[in-house]
Amino acid sequence: RLSFLGTGYLGATYAICFAELGYEVVGFDVDEAKIAKLAGGQVPFHEPGLDELLRANLASGRLRFCTSYEEVADFADVHFICVGTPQRAEGMGADLTFVETSVTRLAARLRRRALIVGKSTVPVGTAEWVEQLVARHADAGLGVEVAWSPEFLQEGFAVEDVLRPNRIVVGVRTEWANAMLYAAHKGVFDLAAAEDREVPLVVTDFATAELVKVAANAFLATKISFINAMAEVCEVAGGDVTQLAKSIGYDPRIGNRFLQAGVGFGGGCLPKDIRAFQARAQELGAGEALRFLHEVDLVNTRRRARVLGLAARLLGRRSGPAGPDLSGTRIAVLGAAFKPNSDDVRDSPALAIAAALAKAGAEVRVYDPQAIENARRVAPQLTYSLSLDGCLAGADLVCVLTEWAEFRNADPQALGALVAGKLVIDGRNCLDEPLWTAAGWTYRGMGR
Repeated sequence: RLSFLGTGYLGATYAICFAELGYEVVGFDVDEAKIAKLAGGQVPFHEPGLDELLRANLASGRLRFCTSYEEVADFADVHFICVGTPQRAEGMGADLTFVETSVTRLAARLRRRALIVGKSTVPVGTAEWVEQLVARHADAGLGVEVAWSPEFLQEGFAVEDVLRPNRIVVGVRTEWANAMLYAAHKGVFDLAAAEDREVPLVVTDFATAELVKVAANAFLATKISFINAMAEVCEVAGGDVTQLAKSIGYDPRIGNRFLQAGVGFGGGCLPKDIRAFQARAQELGAGEALRFLHEVDLVNTRRRARVLGLAARLLGRRSGPAGPDLSGTRIAVLGAAFKPNSDDVRDSPALAIAAALAKAGAEVRVYDPQAIENARRVAPQLTYSLSLDGCLAGADLVCVLTEWAEFRNADPQALGALVAGKLVIDGRNCLDEPLWTAAGWTYRGMGR
C-alpha cells in the first residue's frame, strides 16, 4: 500500500498512475478543495490521459484521496513525499517548509514500521535532515526508515514517464529499504517485462540520488541556453540557428534534443532548480563549480527581452531609455503556458513577454488552448481571448510564444484575413517559414 503526500502535479500524477499499475493508493493533501476535486474524478491541472486514469482507478477502488495524516499513517507501508519546494522569497535556495511539515506530522502518527521516500526535488543533504526529523518525531521502536527516489516527469508526457520510465534511481541506507522500494516499483518492472523492455535501476547513496535530478535539470537548462546564446550570435552574424542546431545535432556526442532556439525555458522546475543548486553549492563551498549556471540563467532571461526589441523594430517603433513605446498597437500573443500540452504558467516566458508588451503600451490579447484560467490568476492585467480567431482579429503583430499544434498547423492564408498587419514573430521557431512568407506575412524567427 502506497501513499503520496502532496497532490500537486507530481503527487497526483504518481498516485493515479501507481493505482493504474495495481497498487492500493491514497493521495493526501491539506488542500480540501483540491482533494474534493480529485475524489470527484477531476484532475486540477491539464495532463493528457490523466483524467481517464483517475476516474477508472477511483471506480476500481484502488485509489482514494484524503486530508487526514492519521488515515495516511494507518493505510500505507511506503509513503512518498511529493510536496512543493519553491524558491525562498529571500534568496535562491529551496524552501523546505512543506517537506518538514509533511514528514514531522506523518512520522508522529506512524504506528508500525514504514518507509518514507522523498520524491520532491531538494538540495543535497535533505535526506539526512529528514532522517533526523523522523528520529525526533517517530517512535524509535518502529524502525521507520528514509529513502530518496527523484522524479523525472516531463509535463505533457507524465503518464508515460511514470508507467514507462527511462530509469529509476533510489538512494537507500539498508537492504530492507531497497527491498521495499523494489516492491513499490514492481508494477513498473512487470509492465516493462510484459512489453519486452528494460528499466534501468540505479541503487545509490542519499547524496547521489538527490543530485541526480538537479544535475539533470542543470544540464538540460545549459543545453537550452547554449543554443539560445548561439541564436544571439546568429542574429548579428547573419546565420540561421535552426540550421546550426540541425548540423551540430547530428554529432552523437551532442544530439539534437533540446537544441530548439526560442524564448527560453520556464515552468516550475528548471528556473528554480538551477538557482537552488547554485545556492546549495555555495553553502557547501563549491560555488565556483556552478558559476556557469548564473550565465545560463541570464541567457534565458535575455531571450524574453529580445522579443520586445524585435516587436518594436517590426512595428517601426523606436526604443528610448525606458524601452520601446508600443502604444496604439494591438498585439496577439499565442501561448501562455510555458510549454505545449500543459496549463502550467509558472515562470512562463510567453506570459512574461505578454506582460512586457503590455507594459510598453501595446494592447495585448492572449490565447492559449489550456492555460487561460491559470494565466488570468497570474497576470489579470492582460486581456484574454477564448479562440485563436478572436485573439488575432485586428492585430498589428502576432507573437507565437508556445508551440501548440494548433498554432504550428494553422493556415497562414486564413489567419492573414483576420489581422490588420501580417507581421509574425515565431518565438519558438515552430512555424513553416516558407509557407507563412508565401501567404504574405513578414516572418521573424529567433536567431534566424
